[in-house]
Amino acid sequence: MLSTYDIPCVILCGGKSSRMGEDKALLPFSHSDSLTEYQYKRLKPYFKKIYLSSKNDKFPFLKTQTNNLILDIKEESSPIVALEAILKTIKSSKVFIITVDTPLVKIESIKQLVEKSFDNDICVAQTERTHNLCGVFDKSCLSKIEDMLKNDIHKVGYLLKSMETKYLNFENEDEFINLNDKEEYARAKSIIS
Repeated sequence: MLSTYDIPCVILCGGKSSRMGEDKALLPFSHSDSLTEYQYKRLKPYFKKIYLSSKNDKFPFLKTQTNNLILDIKEESSPIVALEAILKTIKSSKVFIITVDTPLVKIESIKQLVEKSFDNDICVAQTERTHNLCGVFDKSCLSKIEDMLKNDIHKVGYLLKSMETKYLNFENEDEFINLNDKEEYARAKSIIS
């Protein structure tokens, strides 16, 4: 069980969803009112605490747990801005990060990422491509992130190359599908059912 690692999980929910045409974090998924609620309930048993990272509070199911929300501290929209807010807020030395739009990542794969992360600044999933925002990030990344933001660098790939990063290989490409458009959303809904 993952909770023995005693690290928190943050679900990134602040993207622009431009290709989807509407806020994908709020789309219904499986038996949940939203993709966010689905991810939250699915991952909650495996982490000491679950947070949502967003630009604003748009999650009715969280109303009783307002301290589970991490709001961006800068105006720009980028995962690097979100990572800065997360690493400044969370007290733990490591945190598992996953995007709201990857609901098919298996718990067993998350377990492997957590287990392999201890000797690295970052440990992320990789299939045919690198999944920059599915993995464990160490608080040691914060100073590099602050430097990046001072220089207006917002690419997560740049952060991975700048830190000691482990790329953990996985075979199943479908497991890491990003629901960026209506077609991928429909495909993921059919896979989950």
